[in-house]
Amino acid sequence: MGAKGNGLTSMKNMEKELLCPVCQEMYKQPLVLPCTHNVCQACAREVLGQQGYIGHGGDPSSEPTSPASTPSTRSPRLSRRTLPKPDRLDRLLKSGFGTYPGRKRGALHPQVIMFPCPACQGDVELGERGLAGLFRNLTLERVVERYRQSVSVGGAILCQLCKPPPLEATKGCTECRATFCNECFKLFHPWGTQKAQHEPTLPTLSFRPKGLMCPDHKEEVTHYCKTCQRLVCQLCRVRRTHSGHKITPVLSAYQALKDKLTKSLTYILGNQDTVQTQICELEEAVRHTEVSGQQAKEEVSQLVRGLGAVLEEKRASLLQAIEECQQERLARLSAQIQEHRSLLDGSGLVGYAQEVLKETDQPCFVQAAKQLHNRIARATEALQTFRPAASSSFRHCQLDVGREMKLLTELNFLRVPEAPVIDTQRTFAYDQIFLCWRLPPHSPPAWHYTVEFRRTDVPAQPGPTRWQRREEVRGTSALLENPDTGSVYVLRVRGCNKAGYGEYSEDVHLHTPPAPVLHFFLDGRWGASRERLAISKDQRAVRSVPGLPLLLAADRLLTGCHLSVDVVLGNVAVTQGRSYWACAVDPASYLVKVGVGLESKLQESFQGAPDVISPRYDPDSGHDSGAEDATVEASPPFAFLTIGMGKILLGSGASSNAGLTGRDGPAAGCTVPLPPRLGICLDYERGRVSFLDAVSFRGLLECPLDCSGPVCPAFCFIGGGAVQLQEPVGTKPERKVTIGGFAKLD
Repeated sequence: MGAKGNGLTSMKNMEKELLCPVCQEMYKQPLVLPCTHNVCQACAREVLGQQGYIGHGGDPSSEPTSPASTPSTRSPRLSRRTLPKPDRLDRLLKSGFGTYPGRKRGALHPQVIMFPCPACQGDVELGERGLAGLFRNLTLERVVERYRQSVSVGGAILCQLCKPPPLEATKGCTECRATFCNECFKLFHPWGTQKAQHEPTLPTLSFRPKGLMCPDHKEEVTHYCKTCQRLVCQLCRVRRTHSGHKITPVLSAYQALKDKLTKSLTYILGNQDTVQTQICELEEAVRHTEVSGQQAKEEVSQLVRGLGAVLEEKRASLLQAIEECQQERLARLSAQIQEHRSLLDGSGLVGYAQEVLKETDQPCFVQAAKQLHNRIARATEALQTFRPAASSSFRHCQLDVGREMKLLTELNFLRVPEAPVIDTQRTFAYDQIFLCWRLPPHSPPAWHYTVEFRRTDVPAQPGPTRWQRREEVRGTSALLENPDTGSVYVLRVRGCNKAGYGEYSEDVHLHTPPAPVLHFFLDGRWGASRERLAISKDQRAVRSVPGLPLLLAADRLLTGCHLSVDVVLGNVAVTQGRSYWACAVDPASYLVKVGVGLESKLQESFQGAPDVISPRYDPDSGHDSGAEDATVEASPPFAFLTIGMGKILLGSGASSNAGLTGRDGPAAGCTVPLPPRLGICLDYERGRVSFLDAVSFRGLLECPLDCSGPVCPAFCFIGGGAVQLQEPVGTKPERKVTIGGFAKLD
């Protein structure tokens, strides 16, 4: 009894799932739209009519009941139609011409019917056939019928064929689409007729087809197309529409979908406590939203009232200033009017002067006329150079509120900063990690930033990914100190302002050097010619200037000439451990060799800068000269990488004693493009030197080296060239220095 009561309760609670989104009533012959939503067939016709589509609201479930559409009563002209020859029919099918169900003859651009789905608020394409190409949702119809029966009170179904008063129906017939009592069913299904084969069903008010029929071919659907996500019949399978699609029997699709639905439903029913907890959280979020929204309204109202008060105060002060200016001007103009009125005949100053002129006593006249003459002279001058005492214009009191109006128009809620964009050209890892970023052009400003980073080459720990953070970073760059060598770091940034934190930037991955960075300066005391080599003041860049011998070589190429090899060493020597440093070679360099060697051998070989016979002279015989007289097993005292004209030469001599660091590396005896920076990694204990692409840390070449004594970096020049050492990140200034046309790295 309790289970039955729970079933009735669940049926009554699902009424909102059975309402059509158009008419808000129970579904009646619902159709399944391509977006998987449902709508009543009558409502769909009405919507299409409102959209201007006429004649596309066919009944998907209608069956040919008219005598004109049955096979036995078709037009006799159809039987007299001449069939095409087999070869012509094959050509038509291959070319795609001809007519077939759903295509009108001569319709080059068939009309595409769009239906505005009221559930997803989007337009869905129905195809050429409109509603006639949609399936009826028979399962939903059955659920609606069961729901009506569960909530109806005394709603008995009556026989539709009885004379009044009708009896209660006991049977239904899908073929006749009517309900019958026992007597009427026997009467309208007499024994020995075709109707006697009709199978009775339970009485119902809505009759459905026995099975789901294909809307295109009126055949029972037997398969499911996974590509189109649509039920298909046997004829649909062989059509070109589903050629190459993944088609499975409907039983397999039924079982798979039923298992998925059962599993999902079991999970939901087994987590009712979680559902209830989340409902409580959502209800609390609703209450908090209402309170926060009211507070935000009050804050905005208060701020706008504050702006109004400031504007009102400013308006009063500006009007007071205008009033004072106006009164001052009026007073000056009134005084000037009085002075001019005194100059009129018979009044004021003129009348007084006329009376003084009547004085005959000379001493008295002189005494009185002295002051009068000064006044008359000033009045005469004012009359001759007349100008109003004050301007009547108030143009200087006009306000320019364009900027303020623009600010008020753009007044909006404060937005969080957009996701920063990491500058990959300036972001790199050396002795430390230097990270640089910028905000998008129209992003709100950020007060500060949060930088997060982690290593990706460590075993994953259970739980969420843990990031290391640097909070409240000012500016648009950050320095991450003491990174682990030979690791891969992933970094990201996000901005923050009064509105909160913005989105994270895209992750950027950086490889750290494989060994601790070696800091050194260039020392030109050994093998360096001051006439041909120019070392920068900070001793981190060197430039080689081609001299007269190279010009003679260009002029007398076939007669031979002498070229000089200029060498620059580092001012430090390595005696243990692993070391790494990087440099950049000017792509326009003629011939440059970058590498390492025993300090004693380098000073012995290049002290005095010997001349050689050809510009192709190689001081290390491919990668390591000086070992020609030694045995094969002995390691050479030098290891150099040859660079020229923007290429790296991996000579054949290097392949015998040097191996590549990776299987996909370049083969010996070829050239590879010169990367922006070269990395050199020295393993003193193993006696190995590796040359790397300092940007991607891809291995270029690995060579043996005699490490029986101190080893120092070395750079060789033949002809013009330039080399720039990579500056330490910690002391790297934000500047760019150019030495002889070769730009130092940032």
